[in-house]
Amino acid sequence: MQLRDFLHLTGSSLIAHRLRSFLTALGIAVGVAAVVLLTSIGEGVHQFVLAEFTQFGTNLVAINPGKATTGGISMGVFGTERPLTIEDSEALKRLPYARAVVAFVQGNAEVEAGNRSRRTTIYGAGSQMPEAFQMAVKTGRFLPDDDPTAPRAFAVLGSKLKKELFSDQNPLGQRITVGGHRFRIIGIMESKGSVLGFDLDDTLYIPASRAMSLFNRDTLHEVDVLYDDNTSVETVVDGIKQILEARHGKDDVTITTQQQMLEVLGSVLNVLTFAVAAIGSISLLVGAIGIVTIMTISVNERISEIGLLRALGARQFQVLSLFLGEAVVLSAIGGLVGLGLGLGVGIAQLLHLSLPALPVHTSWNFVILAEVVAISIGLIAGILPARRAALLDPIEALRAE
Repeated sequence: MQLRDFLHLTGSSLIAHRLRSFLTALGIAVGVAAVVLLTSIGEGVHQFVLAEFTQFGTNLVAINPGKATTGGISMGVFGTERPLTIEDSEALKRLPYARAVVAFVQGNAEVEAGNRSRRTTIYGAGSQMPEAFQMAVKTGRFLPDDDPTAPRAFAVLGSKLKKELFSDQNPLGQRITVGGHRFRIIGIMESKGSVLGFDLDDTLYIPASRAMSLFNRDTLHEVDVLYDDNTSVETVVDGIKQILEARHGKDDVTITTQQQMLEVLGSVLNVLTFAVAAIGSISLLVGAIGIVTIMTISVNERISEIGLLRALGARQFQVLSLFLGEAVVLSAIGGLVGLGLGLGVGIAQLLHLSLPALPVHTSWNFVILAEVVAISIGLIAGILPARRAALLDPIEALRAE
């Protein structure tokens, strides 16, 4: 059988039953469109979360009290004999490659200003926090470089908290009460927005040691170190370990680099993307069932044609290829239509336009994979009907006329 004849027989059968071919291809198209749409959302969320996470830079190392367990979960204050102190953070400033060191305490308290009050997140921090976390002060200044163990009672407002407590008034120099303690406002932060669900504008910043007293803590939540770009992270981690082991007498803290955080986060998000792709792939099974059904009907309708082809010298492999070709063409066309529905001006972008807050990003790797899977499904689904056609006895097939 010549290639021209092979293509003619394959194409003529599909064209002769246009509606049937269209509905079969549509089943694959819907499956591919679902895969592309869901993976676009998954990949969009992936990139959005990583972008949110890295907006503070990638040269940060976090130090938490307590030695990590084998499972990688910090034991906190229960896993260490010595707390992580303000003095520890000051000692880390001696590292030659440390651009900024921030002692960090977090809690929640009632903030009162005049006749208004609001419960919000309180961050106890050091004077170098804006540099370490790439934040900016809109008005006034950030916490000064006071004696870290006895700082003045200053506070800096997040932009949203300022609006809630003072509306359009200038709060600089005014007094507020935080959990029964009085503070004087010296600055207002630029809006930072939400990061991974945490609203950084609805916050109040006070000195770390005063936050420890406010929340009755004897240990810092964390110390963050911002290091120079030309310094390897291994050198930074070794330097931190040496200083803290000398101060604590043992290795009793958990050091996490931002690269480690990104790797873990990336792994989780990759699993999420593949999971939604797997959910979308379920609809491809419906398309596969449609191909099996249609190809079985096609074989039953063309038994005499198969017998004639065999009588004229067509081999079993050629008959097998003929029906497999029809199945592959159906799935390939359906896949291309599905990509058209799930890409460009299709569902994914329309969804993004209608819901701008929903991150959508179409990865070409998943696009190509979806089309390959569609063709593979057509090939697999067409095997049984095609094999049945190839194994028909030519004489019995001719008698079916």
